[in-house]
Amino acid sequence: MTSRRPNGTERFAYDPPAIRFGRGSVAELADELAAQGVERALVVCGETVGDTPAVMDPVLDGLGDRLGSVFAETTPEKRLRTAVDGAAAMRAADADAVVSLGGGSSLDTAKAVAVLAASDRSPEDAGREFAERGTLTVPDGVPPVVAVPTTLAGADLSQVAGLTAAPAGGLVDEPVGGGLDDPQLMPAAAFYDPELFATTPWSVLSGSAMNGFDKGIETLYARSAAAVTDATAARGLSLLADGLPALGRDRDDADALDRVVEGTMLVQYGISRPDGTTLSLIHAFGHGLTAHSSVQQGAAHAIVAPHALRYLFERVDGRRRLLAEALGVAHEDLSDHAVAEAVVDEVRTVRDALDLPTRLRSVDDLPREAFPAVADDVVTDGFVGNAPPGLDLTRADVEAVLDDAW
Repeated sequence: MTSRRPNGTERFAYDPPAIRFGRGSVAELADELAAQGVERALVVCGETVGDTPAVMDPVLDGLGDRLGSVFAETTPEKRLRTAVDGAAAMRAADADAVVSLGGGSSLDTAKAVAVLAASDRSPEDAGREFAERGTLTVPDGVPPVVAVPTTLAGADLSQVAGLTAAPAGGLVDEPVGGGLDDPQLMPAAAFYDPELFATTPWSVLSGSAMNGFDKGIETLYARSAAAVTDATAARGLSLLADGLPALGRDRDDADALDRVVEGTMLVQYGISRPDGTTLSLIHAFGHGLTAHSSVQQGAAHAIVAPHALRYLFERVDGRRRLLAEALGVAHEDLSDHAVAEAVVDEVRTVRDALDLPTRLRSVDDLPREAFPAVADDVVTDGFVGNAPPGLDLTRADVEAVLDDAW
């Protein structure tokens, strides 16, 4: 089995959050906040989550008298205006921490709320900086963020956050996309409570699951792979490859959901570090496709992942035997080519079990004429630089993969 990582030497520097896992674990929120030295927290979530008692009640009960207030205004666009309003809500509640509840957009917005609350800059100053730089200066002393995810995309153990701004928010004159990146933005704690994930609609959960699953795939072949991430990603993938099809067959299978939540937690452990990330080719394709259509990130991954992997395996080893072992694919007696095909087939099997789209032609607002523009974005995406050595992605390569996925 090829187990050697893409680089001969490695440096692994990671400051992980405190992690609490298990059914009912959010009942320990107040205890964890006390351990973190937090007096009261602002809960940041979307309107739908905020109106869902099955999610809110256990979280609010778990916070007890450490609840400052609830700010239920996040949106998938992760708007700077929302973060500005959230920072004002944080000050009004006299909160010294943020609890992010929901999906990745709420977590990203919560991080921006914490950054803005850490300084006395005006909303107008924040808008000017974001318009000029596509990011915000992260001051010292950012209040801690506690992540309570309810989707499986695996954005929780990360020090980055996406952010956008539009003229409608009154802070910029032109639409701006960007984000934040700072070690202070790694959550201080993360709670993985399967009972909360069970409240998320399957249409949301399945797409996020594909995104999280691909994090594990990419972590094993990434240029920045490390011994620690090999172990956590491989174990996480084994749980996901087993649990996701079972959950697809029976969405009330509690044991399968527990395995899936644990697997999602593991595949993202160590992937976001001060010296880089393990996200790579599939995520670059996802960014390009979502930039030029309304396709959701998880659906984009579902469509393109098997084709992107086949392209990768045609050019580099991609640690295919390690991937096969992690995914539970028998490979000892197979040729290298057959192992690659078996891995692609297993990724497709997981995708199909989640009942996700399989062809780009199903995306209504993505004509084939858009492929050159998508290719431009993919080859210039920052995650491409984390592809395995020897993989030199070109625009023609991207368009060929997109054609295969059409």
